[in-house]
Amino acid sequence: MPKPRTRRKDVREGRKRKHEEDDVEITLDVEDDQSAKRPRLDQEEGHYEYDGAQPQENVGEAQFFGLLSDEEQEYFRGAAEVLELNSFGSPEERDVFVENVFKEAQGKELKLACSQSCSRLMEKLILLSNKTQKKHLFEAFAGHFLSLVQHRFASHCCEMLFLQSAPVVGEELTGFVIDLEGNSGEDGENKPESSMEQLFLLTLDELEADLTFLLTQTYASHTLRALLLILSGRPLEDASAAALLKSKRKERISIPGAAPTSENAGQQLRAVPESFTMATKKIISDTIMSMDNSSLRILVTHPTGNPLLQLLLELDITFNVKSKTKDEDPSETLLSRLLPGAPDSLKDESSKASEFITGLVYDQIGSRLLETLIDHAPGKLFKVIYQNFFAKRISSYVRNEIASYPSIRVIHRLSKDDLISCVEEIIPAIPTLIEKSRFNVIRTLFERCSVREAAPQIHELTKAVVGACDNDAKSLIPRFCQLRGSDDPSMNKNMPQYLARSRQAVINHGAHLITTMLTLKGPAATVTQTSLLDLSPDELLKLATGSMATMSILTTALANPSSYSLPVFHKSLVGSLLPHASDLAVSQFGHNVVNEIVSIPSKGKERSIPFHIKEAFMSKLAENEATLRDSWMGRSVWRTWKGDVWKRGKFDWAKWAKEVGDGADQAFAGAPSKREGNFQGPRGQRGPRRENGANRPVVPPANPYVARRLAQKAEREKQRARENNFAERRMEARTKENGVKHVPIPREVEKEVPVEGVIDNEKERKRKDKKEKSEKSEKKEKKEKKEKKEKKEKREKKEKRSKKENVTEEVAVTE
Repeated sequence: MPKPRTRRKDVREGRKRKHEEDDVEITLDVEDDQSAKRPRLDQEEGHYEYDGAQPQENVGEAQFFGLLSDEEQEYFRGAAEVLELNSFGSPEERDVFVENVFKEAQGKELKLACSQSCSRLMEKLILLSNKTQKKHLFEAFAGHFLSLVQHRFASHCCEMLFLQSAPVVGEELTGFVIDLEGNSGEDGENKPESSMEQLFLLTLDELEADLTFLLTQTYASHTLRALLLILSGRPLEDASAAALLKSKRKERISIPGAAPTSENAGQQLRAVPESFTMATKKIISDTIMSMDNSSLRILVTHPTGNPLLQLLLELDITFNVKSKTKDEDPSETLLSRLLPGAPDSLKDESSKASEFITGLVYDQIGSRLLETLIDHAPGKLFKVIYQNFFAKRISSYVRNEIASYPSIRVIHRLSKDDLISCVEEIIPAIPTLIEKSRFNVIRTLFERCSVREAAPQIHELTKAVVGACDNDAKSLIPRFCQLRGSDDPSMNKNMPQYLARSRQAVINHGAHLITTMLTLKGPAATVTQTSLLDLSPDELLKLATGSMATMSILTTALANPSSYSLPVFHKSLVGSLLPHASDLAVSQFGHNVVNEIVSIPSKGKERSIPFHIKEAFMSKLAENEATLRDSWMGRSVWRTWKGDVWKRGKFDWAKWAKEVGDGADQAFAGAPSKREGNFQGPRGQRGPRRENGANRPVVPPANPYVARRLAQKAEREKQRARENNFAERRMEARTKENGVKHVPIPREVEKEVPVEGVIDNEKERKRKDKKEKSEKSEKKEKKEKKEKKEKKEKREKKEKRSKKENVTEEVAVTE
């Protein structure tokens, strides 16, 4: 247990005394004007301004910080509009504007944070603020954090302040530099700057006494989650952290043009000081000590407290259970309080730990805590949980809507042997899973079998899936994605919203299953490719434009090689999409399919599209060029397919389209246009114009066709130079033998000048040289032919063997 933080006690008491007089004046104003907590009508603009004050069931009374005047509201609304437009000439201008807004808001920070209309402006200011401005906000909120985190609007400002200040802690750990800019007080003297570590710990001091209540408070719970993530050093932009921090209904505040964080900065563990780790352990221990077993069991099924309890359990396992140091008493951990005596007690069905896990499996809220326990439990504990609760009941759990999610977490952690036995248990239940649309369970089984390299189990799962669809492989995609029998507009219009959402979720789960099967080699990919080829062009259009999940089926199919039994899969699929090329190009999701088509090479065994199909696709797009340019999706397609090059010259476009899979796209990107000065096209086209007869050097173009012609021309010139040098050497050698001085003869005059005994000898030697060269070349050709024949025979033997094996497997699956 860490020592009590008595060093900061004096600072905290001083801040409380500093705000004591202001609080007395505020309470007097509230007693005189009781209507301040009710909606206030703005006479000038005719709208209501609500301060968001909520009746609290916690310690103390709600603090009221006053309302902004009409002029102040107009100013801050105008500032919010300026930030939203982002019409600044440079980042420096925006920084100056933000600094001026902070100066105008000085002394009104609490009113801004609690205002319904201006709290969003406060969040945007925090996003754009520097280190000094963030520390200024910490000092302005000091002494009132307990009230602010429970406020409907101010709690979001506190959360934003905590998350944006977390990187500053790491920067100060590497090298703390005191920044006195903007820290001058009212009397003009500079104040000593506090570190961000101290500010976070002082904030925690204010909340420490009421942590038990804040666990279940509606607005304070998400702020406390953010604070725990920062103290523990966990990634703030990880998928699991985002699920803990942001609900589906939460508004995403962003600033156009704001400096983005690095991609890996928010997804890596952060360096935090040792005091943060001690504070996190103290929060966990205080929570355990302040709650009895019944209170913990109630918190497990509490809709607000359960997400925070998940985070506490994960941190408890990380710090206390999985840590190398054994300083902590095992009985004082949160895991031991939830599962007393585990893992030995889990073997007894009548123990409290066993009853606890059994009750969580089917609970809508408690099952989420069970998922966290399964993900982060130590290996010994997980094995006991699997053997006693999931090994024999997994087939019934996966059929349930709630219990299937903990079962999926269990499947993710199974070893290869346990996974094989698990697949054998679930295969008889696959028809029921498909009937109840539990596609996520089947998808997880395919993925884990692929990771564990369990190929026989993948074949068995494929047989079971096809058998559940009446042994018709062609009906997989129409059934999983609900492409047929749901086109009645009256039925879709009268469908309630929650049913429409659930139907779309089912379609997305089915699409994810099909996408996973397409990435697997063997019968799984063959079955799904067969189902794709059986779809009509209208059904393919519906699949490509339905959602991101259904669209990914087509992009995955185009990106992966075809099976041995379907060698023309890509050609047939693209040919079916050709009639709807223009509709796909302007679709929000379908334009990704069109962009994927152009990246397929024109030649290849497993993945290729003939050039004439690409040309037909491009002509369809060119007919609707105006429509494509009206939307950003169409412009993306036009740019990817190089429509401007098509208009300028089809010869160059054809050269690029044929070699697009061989890296020709990069070479073609730097090719100059005909309008540029250094352009050199094919025959019949003019090159660069030379002014005043000056021989300017010509830069070799990046066009592969032109570069190839220039290289051939240079080779011919080199060959002529070699022949001239060879003739001169022979003449020098002959003249030295005869004692005659040699005079070099130009190539043009050499044939006309008679030299006795030289020309005939040279002709004979040339003939001999040609014979020797021809004999050597014939020998090389014979050797190369023999080697090619041997290689072809080996390849044909291997292909025949592999085809026989795959055909037998596919026939067994279809039967």
